[in-house]
Amino acid sequence: MVLLKPPVCEFDKPIIDFSLPGVDGKTHTLADCQGPNGTLVMFICNHCPYVKSIWSRLIEDVTTLKGLGVYTVAISANDANEYPEDSFENMKALANQHNLPFHYLYDESQAVAKAYGAVCTPDFFGYNAQGKLQYRGRLDDTGRDTPKPDAKHELLEAMKLVAETGRGPEKQVPSMGCSIKWIAE
Repeated sequence: MVLLKPPVCEFDKPIIDFSLPGVDGKTHTLADCQGPNGTLVMFICNHCPYVKSIWSRLIEDVTTLKGLGVYTVAISANDANEYPEDSFENMKALANQHNLPFHYLYDESQAVAKAYGAVCTPDFFGYNAQGKLQYRGRLDDTGRDTPKPDAKHELLEAMKLVAETGRGPEKQVPSMGCSIKWIAE
């Protein structure tokens, strides 16, 4: 496991379109996933201990965001040949287990992850209603640890701000997690 941190937010960088298969058996495009007040694109996977440790908090926060008109889509781009836990079949099982309230898509070619500049899992990209990047930070300051009762919900608060004002916070702390498992070339 290699711990990585993505770069800071490139404010106003445009959202990137995609067309990827989802665990629901349908192909989804960006248009299917965008919310009226913003869109959260997150790169995750099944096996990463950083992602495993945040499932309940993540689901709670994105459910709240959906009520604010900010929709979420999750994309897994890991090399499933080397990391079988991240296979499309296992993605389907995990989605059912957690009853995920967002589309979970598979980027088998890794082209979408590369286009976004995704670095780790989890890697969060928060866009405003105009599809301009406003947040590239962490979920909260807990990391893989047990959540603190007073932990600030940084992603939730940032995306609430984006929904209300169209702008993200100037100060952002990068997410951290396992490196995306790129296919060897």
